[in-house]
Amino acid sequence: MSLALAPLDLSVELEANLPCRKFDPDLWFSDSPTELELAKALCGDCPLRVECLTGAVERAEPWGVWGGEIFERGAVVPRKRPRGRPRKEDVARDAALRVEVEARMAANGLAESRDAVRLAA
Repeated sequence: MSLALAPLDLSVELEANLPCRKFDPDLWFSDSPTELELAKALCGDCPLRVECLTGAVERAEPWGVWGGEIFERGAVVPRKRPRGRPRKEDVARDAALRVEVEARMAANGLAESRDAVRLAA
């Protein structure tokens, strides 16, 4: 097959505009809660966000930011907590964030109930 007859790969151009391709990949797998929040924010305008999140849910990704959500041990978590015992206000905020994550997952058609996608407590 000659190069002139090879099919045009449009995904190469699309991939160049994806945040996970533009920035350091380690950002999406950081241990730092602040860096993971930055990665989530960068995913916000990604044209493949929903597909990325769907794939990660199906694969039960063990960790990292996928489709604008943080995965830890195969479950979606609202935010990554730093090491040590959480403060009382952090526990309350995590409960509120868990509800927000469930709403976003449902809005993307990924979870009709808690059984469909396991959310970490």
